[in-house]
Amino acid sequence: MRLVLLGPPGAGKGTQAEKLSVYFGIPRISTGDILRHNVAQNTELGKKAKSYMDSGQLVPDDLVVKMVEHRLKESDARKGFILDGFPRTIAQADALLKMTKIDAVLSFFLEPEELIKRNTGRRVCPKDDTVYHVLMNPPKKPGVCDKCGTALIVRADDREDVVRKRIETYEKQTAPLIKYYRDRGMFREVYATGLIEEIFLRAVEALKA
Repeated sequence: MRLVLLGPPGAGKGTQAEKLSVYFGIPRISTGDILRHNVAQNTELGKKAKSYMDSGQLVPDDLVVKMVEHRLKESDARKGFILDGFPRTIAQADALLKMTKIDAVLSFFLEPEELIKRNTGRRVCPKDDTVYHVLMNPPKKPGVCDKCGTALIVRADDREDVVRKRIETYEKQTAPLIKYYRDRGMFREVYATGLIEEIFLRAVEALKA
């Protein structure tokens, strides 16, 4: 099974990627992990990528594509893989189809207001980094970490104005990709409401369709 996962911040894509990875016995491959690995290992591609990252620039498409291509050639990805965070552009999608076959593209969908609720409800302990959610995983005592009693904070990333901007950016960036994969008959949409297990079962059903 060769899968691409799409989904806005807060839709639970990462959680579902891990569950699908275990279910199918194939690796979850994220571009962030690939970049960090190449930089840490000081590979030729990693050195080039680091020079862009250090100057605050985006790593160019061709470099990202080469790193993904190298990763997909590793033995654990021969039977299949789950790509999380790649492709992000039509150029990357074209490059991916040239290097391998894709069985399906799963897109996790949530209404914008629900996404905002999920993202802005996060609370973090500044001392031990434990993450809570006011609705889905609240601390025993409101506003206080269960483990150490420290007052919880809202990350800058989780402020409503920032969250709205991230969702807007995602939608603009992803709309062309959705059309691209729909036109090729690969696109499957999964409603990301309800419990983690319910969403997972919906994802598995969508892949059987």
